[in-house]
Amino acid sequence: MKIMLAQIAPEVGDITGNVGLIIDAASQAEDVSCDLIAFPELAVTGYPPEDLLLRPSFMEAVEYAVDEIVAASGDCAVVFGAPRRVADGNNNGLMNSVFIARRGEVVGIYDKQCLPNYGVFDELRYFIPGSGENVVFDIDGWKVGIGICEDIWSDVVAERQAGLPVDAWLNLNASPFHIDKQIERETLMSRRARQFAAPVVYVNPVGGQDEVVFDGGSHAVDASGELLVRAPLFKAALPVIDLEQVGQSSVVPVPSMVAQIHDALVLGVRDYVRRNGCQRVVIGLSGGIDSAVTAAIAVEALGAANVLGVLLPSRVSSEHSITDARALVSSLGIESVTFPITSPVDAVEAELAEAFSAWDMADPDVTEENIQARIRGVLLMAVSNKTGRMLLTTGNKSEMAVGYATLYGDMAGGFAVLKDVYKTDVFALADYINRESEIIPQNSIDKPPSAELRPDQKDSDSLPDYAVLDAILRGSIEDRLSLDEIASQGFDRDEVKRVVGMLHLAEYKRRQSPPGVKITRRAFGRDRRYPITHAFHEV
Repeated sequence: MKIMLAQIAPEVGDITGNVGLIIDAASQAEDVSCDLIAFPELAVTGYPPEDLLLRPSFMEAVEYAVDEIVAASGDCAVVFGAPRRVADGNNNGLMNSVFIARRGEVVGIYDKQCLPNYGVFDELRYFIPGSGENVVFDIDGWKVGIGICEDIWSDVVAERQAGLPVDAWLNLNASPFHIDKQIERETLMSRRARQFAAPVVYVNPVGGQDEVVFDGGSHAVDASGELLVRAPLFKAALPVIDLEQVGQSSVVPVPSMVAQIHDALVLGVRDYVRRNGCQRVVIGLSGGIDSAVTAAIAVEALGAANVLGVLLPSRVSSEHSITDARALVSSLGIESVTFPITSPVDAVEAELAEAFSAWDMADPDVTEENIQARIRGVLLMAVSNKTGRMLLTTGNKSEMAVGYATLYGDMAGGFAVLKDVYKTDVFALADYINRESEIIPQNSIDKPPSAELRPDQKDSDSLPDYAVLDAILRGSIEDRLSLDEIASQGFDRDEVKRVVGMLHLAEYKRRQSPPGVKITRRAFGRDRRYPITHAFHEV
């Protein structure tokens, strides 16, 4: 059986465009005499369509699209995902379904059994689970089992299906990226292949959708669990596998961890900016590592001609911050503009001085530091509004975790590129970006991190060393460890308690931050949903 794995890039809501992708790929499969072409989960709508599913006009467009794809099908069976309306008592319900089309007819329909309702997934809000009664379909004498994404992760479902006589299993997915997710997928598919005693074909889309990035990595394993095909990560592809050709293999290597993070950020930025109707972006450049990595990612995603850097020096900005920012502008080949903020900051402080003195609060503190950050935000948003460029923010996950960011200042913007990237990984990204030549100035990497909102300020004045901070944060956020469990790894318990306390206190800030690319298991937002107001505190 010759199968094409259609690793395409559907866009949520672009039903016409998605149908075009499906029909075009199916035509290519027909041209090379494939028996079957498999597309990702909900390929017709893109994933996740969320409350678009609740609009009758949207579902009417989906049904028309399904008919169009079916009518265009030929000898090659087209296996594709789409939502479908079904009678559910007195109401219309929705199923997350797979359609099998051949020679202008629907020859089979499978409904997803396991509806994930964790992390970024919210399928119980929209869909009714399938019964699992019809999972094996005859295609030209081949018995093909079908599942959708979460179905194959369920041991209960797998045990029920293990004894079924099949020649191959297809799993249609919309599986979001997180670091080393591909290894998890392939390990599971190998186990299922041995359990089913049949080859398993896994199809996944590519592309960015809001915070989520789909990384592709479609693959096939034989009945013994050996990898036969792996499509590239983060790129559209149409690999073909012939299950009758023993020994056939075409395996694209999995990139390193830092390369995966880099490629996910580039794809996430490109699709978020362009799919939201923008072509160009603006970034505030401080001379530090975060803004430098953000700008380098933006250039790779959108091209240097579409990136504007803005330098915003204050009275406390060091000379090396200015020269490092200018060196970055030169190495990236981007346009830049400089707006010194000393005068507007002086004006705001002068306006507030009389009232602050009357309240016996004249001594400078974090208030004056934040005025600088907020003036920068005002100027950057003015450039964004005037030029139509999307403002990319530069804060990283470590800062967002402990609230080391200014609301309506450096948090202002349309997309937060590094929102889910810990500071230690930002350093790794900088080294990766510089792997062939120095793009990010070495001084931006080597110098102690600083917000430069007061003279000689360093992040270490307020925070633990980033290696320590990130380890504590990973323990609390990613692993959900208690204070004692984190402290048992060799950290001072009082320091752990302080960091975790800062993490919880900053929730209100994170709720007001722009979306950003998800690269970890528990990104802030849908993956990690904590109340702003609560009275639970570990002691």
